[in-house]
Amino acid sequence: MLSDYLNEEMIRLKVKAEDWEDAVRQGGSLLIDAGFCEDRYVDAMVEAVKTMGPYMVMAPGLALAHARPEDGVLGLGMSVITLETPVEFGSEKNDPVSLIISFGGVDHESHIGMLQALARFLMVEENQEFLRNATSIPEVLDSFKDY
Repeated sequence: MLSDYLNEEMIRLKVKAEDWEDAVRQGGSLLIDAGFCEDRYVDAMVEAVKTMGPYMVMAPGLALAHARPEDGVLGLGMSVITLETPVEFGSEKNDPVSLIISFGGVDHESHIGMLQALARFLMVEENQEFLRNATSIPEVLDSFKDY
């Protein structure tokens, strides 16, 4: 269940971000603070967008920030941030982004269950909209408990 991967420290709402890079770094900092990754993992997430473009922007307004396990992942983890003001990643189809979910897995398989649960949650458009407009971290956590 998604609630197994999140706690109140892994969620921030209405974050102020200067641009997409700042937003990715803020979501990644929650993973660092929780001990799920090293600083270099967040650097790798940013570098991935710079070199490969906005492939992390998976749906309108939604980015799934990640990098490769060998870039500094220490444990399976996920963070969720919403932005006070959406940012542009350069995705013609899905910008601007207001919801960033950052994650990391220690290998190429350990995070599959977490991503499957996340996909089930995000496939319900109302859930994405709920996250974008959320004002209470406990309510966000509660929304994940059935997925």
